[in-house]
Amino acid sequence: MTPTVPLDEIEFTAIRAQGPGGQNVNKVSSAVQLRFNIHASSLAPAIKENLLALPRTRVNKDGVLFIKAQSSRSQEENRAAALALLEALVVEASRIPTPRRPTKPTFGSRQRRLEGKSLRSAVKSSRGKVEE
Repeated sequence: MTPTVPLDEIEFTAIRAQGPGGQNVNKVSSAVQLRFNIHASSLAPAIKENLLALPRTRVNKDGVLFIKAQSSRSQEENRAAALALLEALVVEASRIPTPRRPTKPTFGSRQRRLEGKSLRSAVKSSRGKVEE
């Protein structure tokens, strides 16, 4: 079951986009900034912890997650892109990593390693001074 974020916990702000775009970029607020307060959310505590561990460029010291979407000219598309990114971050934060199981080298790989070491030892020992 993937966790979902209720829309009433998300705050959207329309801002002017940066970068090229001619007059349109200077007149229209098509970029969307999404704010999501992690501490006040209804997510599970483990997911909140993982979200708070995101880099400081995403989450500020008050626990508010910022996402800025400005790839499209349409405000609605940017809003959808910001929501999709938030959902992806929440899904990634909810994923439990599989624990690593330590393994041992196989018998054959140990034999090959020792054989290679003995060959290298023989090469190096043959480099010594020649006795007459």
